[in-house]
Amino acid sequence: MSEVTKITGPLAIIAGQGPLPCVLAEAVAAHEIPLHIVALRGEADEEIERFPHTWMKWGEIGKLFGALEKSGCNDLVIIGAVNRPDFGNVRPDFGAIKALPFLLGLGKGGDDSVLSRIVNYFEDKGYRVHGAGDVAPELLAGEGMLSTKTPSAEDKTDIEIAFKVVRALGRLDVGQGAIVAKGRVLAVEAAEGTDAMLQRCADLRTSGRTRGARAGVLVKAPKPGQEERIDMPTIGPETLRKAAAAGLAGIAVAAGRVLLAERAATIEAANENKLFLVGENWDEIDD
Repeated sequence: MSEVTKITGPLAIIAGQGPLPCVLAEAVAAHEIPLHIVALRGEADEEIERFPHTWMKWGEIGKLFGALEKSGCNDLVIIGAVNRPDFGNVRPDFGAIKALPFLLGLGKGGDDSVLSRIVNYFEDKGYRVHGAGDVAPELLAGEGMLSTKTPSAEDKTDIEIAFKVVRALGRLDVGQGAIVAKGRVLAVEAAEGTDAMLQRCADLRTSGRTRGARAGVLVKAPKPGQEERIDMPTIGPETLRKAAAAGLAGIAVAAGRVLLAERAATIEAANENKLFLVGENWDEIDD
């Protein structure tokens, strides 16, 4: 996306884990868009306190909507991973009691089904839900080489296979990543996430089940039909470091469909670890 989505007023950022909420807030501020962060306590990083913010606990739905109304936010972005709550420990406020059927429904179904229901819930209340890339397109990985190193012919074959694996598994709401080396599928991402998948591959290398020079590629791409406004695939510098530890040659991502958590640091990590990092137009890769 080349243009920033038109925001008619202050933007709310509903923040979960990791650096992305602050990265997005910095980008939004650079676009001179007023913002207010509503952060989940125990999930979001305290760094969000550099910006106008409200802390909330799981179950404080009334507090959430009170913060949105007080700050005048009709547009919002939901960003950062969260753990599914233990509803036995949630202390709902009055707003949560009114939303109880919706909250109980979040404990059922695959990730994409749950996230779509969250988006629909906010939209039904009149809010406009945007993806991070809609309001700050510079956070998206573009098409082409991002690193100094480039993929070999063998790497390109692995990339093509891995994209096909992600697309096939994504139709079952399984995951957003796959690792392929020398035409062999080493791992696919499920509920454990990318870091744990890479650790499994590192363990294979440590145990001697994979040997030799670096080979293989991690591919990240959205699932077909995925609600990308709230669950866009993401990589960061730690992804590159873990890929190096797993003995991979590089990472390929779907151009314009994957967020770079810390762009400069991510590219630097690729170059420091002698990995390739490339954005591919995966729409051109056949099933």
